[in-house]
Amino acid sequence: MGPCCASVVDALIRFLFVSLSKLPLPLLHAGGWLLGWLSFLFSRRYRRRLLENVRQGGFPMGVALSSVGEAGKMVAELPRLWLGRPVRVGWEGAAHIEAAQAHGVGVLYLTPHLGCFEITAQALAERFGEHMPITVLYRPARQPWMRDFVANARNRPGLHTAPTTLAGVKQLIKALKSGQAVGLLPDQVPPAGQGVWAPFFGRDAYTMTLSARLVHSAKAQPVLIWGERLSWGRGFLVHVRPFDPAHTAPMSTDATQAAQQINHAMEDLVRECPQQYLWSYARYKKPAVADGVESTSAKPNAGS
Repeated sequence: MGPCCASVVDALIRFLFVSLSKLPLPLLHAGGWLLGWLSFLFSRRYRRRLLENVRQGGFPMGVALSSVGEAGKMVAELPRLWLGRPVRVGWEGAAHIEAAQAHGVGVLYLTPHLGCFEITAQALAERFGEHMPITVLYRPARQPWMRDFVANARNRPGLHTAPTTLAGVKQLIKALKSGQAVGLLPDQVPPAGQGVWAPFFGRDAYTMTLSARLVHSAKAQPVLIWGERLSWGRGFLVHVRPFDPAHTAPMSTDATQAAQQINHAMEDLVRECPQQYLWSYARYKKPAVADGVESTSAKPNAGS
């Protein structure tokens, strides 16, 4: 595709995003439900991974079927969340955020690929961003135009973004040390050499060590959070949980033990609403080797 054709395609996609952002959320979710089922029916690889991951989690077929439409809704709601009018957001457990902020240090929000993780950052920025801005880690799009488009759409008062690079990690550490907040998806598979193998729903998954490193290097307070997608396009409900409800097991300084703790916490959140977890995500894949990073991720007993 030549530069001229590429620019036309880019313009059309931008126009599509802007147009979709003006639609009501119930209509977007209806279209997303259909999109999810089309992907499930026509992509064998997608269908196989989703079903295998749901079985690995120990959930019934009903959860798998419900998650198909929810995954489509997650995609379809993005134009509205990035470019459209604000949507209705409720809160459950916000007192845990206030308790974490009372320590006078940075707050690290951890959320799995559950529900609408875009809305959690927006809701935090809206409610707490004036006094505690939040920086979220994201993986930049491969296309330059899309990279700028998404970054601009996500940035808003009280909400900043940091790329998944060394510079981005330094940005996160700086934010936490200055008493601000950071948001991570700890069930995202990191590059080789930047994680450890730890159980997730009974199967070893390569798990990032960044979460624990941020907690200990910046003395941050970890908090669990996820955004439930309400039925019929009624908006979202943000749920907040303490990382250690019993206040007996703070995050370990051992990387592997900390990864196990985090995965266990993510499992607990997923169990709250398993039909809204992104089961199609390749959680158990072998990590890619990042440029300039020597792979240390060989899984023990990989041949067993």
